[in-house]
Amino acid sequence: MSITGTLIIQVIVFLILVGFTMKFVWPPIAAALDERAHKIAEGLAAADKAKAELAAADRRVEEELAKSRNDTAALLADAERRAQAIVEEAKGRATEEANKIVAAARIEADQQTVRAREALREQVAALAVKGAEQILRREVNPAVHADLLDRLQTELQ
Repeated sequence: MSITGTLIIQVIVFLILVGFTMKFVWPPIAAALDERAHKIAEGLAAADKAKAELAAADRRVEEELAKSRNDTAALLADAERRAQAIVEEAKGRATEEANKIVAAARIEADQQTVRAREALREQVAALAVKGAEQILRREVNPAVHADLLDRLQTELQ
């Protein structure tokens, strides 16, 4: 065979191979490539969607954190106000109790003063009786009696 005949046969075999490949081999390869490209596109879209959802979730988390911080601050302020009110109420009660104790002490002091005066009166009465005894035992002398009565009077004051 000549080179031209071989070349023509090779061209015909090549064209048959190209036709066979285009008819039977290329469509499954193209379909697989298209399917893979479609899956990659879906994966990228899902990744973008997940990224957006993650950003939205981060924003919601930050909002909730800010809200909980504000709520916590409000609760702390309320608790502090309550504690201050309790302290003020306790101070008021303590002051009231102290005033009651002071009043009771004053009443007790007044009662002790009254008791002391009564005891003093009893002592004065005893002294007066003693003085009268002494006057009656001695001779009757108006100057001595006046002197004794003056001393008793100064003792009573």
